[in-house]
Amino acid sequence: MATRLPSSEFEARLDSIRGALEDTDADAGVWFGATSIEYLTGFHHIQTERPVVLAVTPNRIELTVPRLEVERVEPNPRIDAVHHYFDYPGGKPIETAVSMLRGMGVDAVAADGDGAPGVMGYEGPKLSEFLDVETQSWVGRMRWEKTDAEVDLIRESAKWANLGHRYLTDYTEVGAHPATVSQQASTDASRAMLDTLGDRYSVRVRGNGPVHAGYISGTETALPHGHTPNERLSEGDVLVTGASANVDGYHSELERTMFVGDPTDEQEHYFELMLEAQTIAIDALGPGVSISHVDQVVWDYFEEQGVSDLAQHHVGHNIGLGGHEPPYIDRGWDEAQDDPADAEMAPGQVYTIEPGIYTDEFGYRHSDTIAVTEQGTEWLTFFPRDLESNIIR
Repeated sequence: MATRLPSSEFEARLDSIRGALEDTDADAGVWFGATSIEYLTGFHHIQTERPVVLAVTPNRIELTVPRLEVERVEPNPRIDAVHHYFDYPGGKPIETAVSMLRGMGVDAVAADGDGAPGVMGYEGPKLSEFLDVETQSWVGRMRWEKTDAEVDLIRESAKWANLGHRYLTDYTEVGAHPATVSQQASTDASRAMLDTLGDRYSVRVRGNGPVHAGYISGTETALPHGHTPNERLSEGDVLVTGASANVDGYHSELERTMFVGDPTDEQEHYFELMLEAQTIAIDALGPGVSISHVDQVVWDYFEEQGVSDLAQHHVGHNIGLGGHEPPYIDRGWDEAQDDPADAEMAPGQVYTIEPGIYTDEFGYRHSDTIAVTEQGTEWLTFFPRDLESNIIR
């Protein structure tokens, strides 16, 4: 039962970063992105108008944070020094980070951006106003392939997502409101997860539980990112569900198309087309496979069945610390890559496989989380996919 990333993972990541740094003229690597900072150090925070700035040199790791993060970051064993400003805008976050870098003997940096991103109204100076800056995307590329330890966390996420999804189906009935069913399923699955894991669970959430399970229903399912409608469930409703769990920051994705009562012949027809499309995509996965090819075989199937006009998105995407990560299973992926190796699937990549069909009335989409391995693939999510298992009677 994997619940926390081991320290050795961070050591390996930092070694890789320092190796990349040696191939540049920069004195330090710098990161403003919250997920990249978490990936390299284990310090996780909510990215707001208050920038956090990480600096990595061959022998030091230092961090600039707003005053309100000091106590949270100080226990981190990988951070050699913490610098802080009071708040934004009065605290001058970039100037504080530049002072940190100057103190580390840094004149030139390789950064993930020329300054902090404009989040929640932040408008600050560019880093290049103070230092020589070249940009890099080292962490983003490193995250494409997960280590065995990372896949273990996603596998654990899938287990609790499955429980949340099971509660979701158990609590769904005619007359229920989808919002309250989702809340009850999420709460009960989260309670079970927290009670089971105890202090092995790495604190990751604020004000809610680690498991989320919910759905959209009725005509909202015709929109891939539809909202929860303010209407109670009726016989004949179509549901598009979603369940995941946060395990030390890592996520899986489980989605199903379900029916409240027996589906019509038309609903069953579109369900079976969607299910076959997903099966075709999963069968196409594997190490060395062209990423574009997987999307193309599904598109070919949709065209063959005369439903390509009902598709609204590509087959899937990588998943891990982020809900959506590259590579994306898209017909245009291969030609967009400078390195031919980046156009092929590789062991350690973990994908959501979710081709969908959307009529004027309803949507039909399953999503499963699948890891690419040296030998082929491994299914991480495991809720039944067949029609009968997805009818709520």
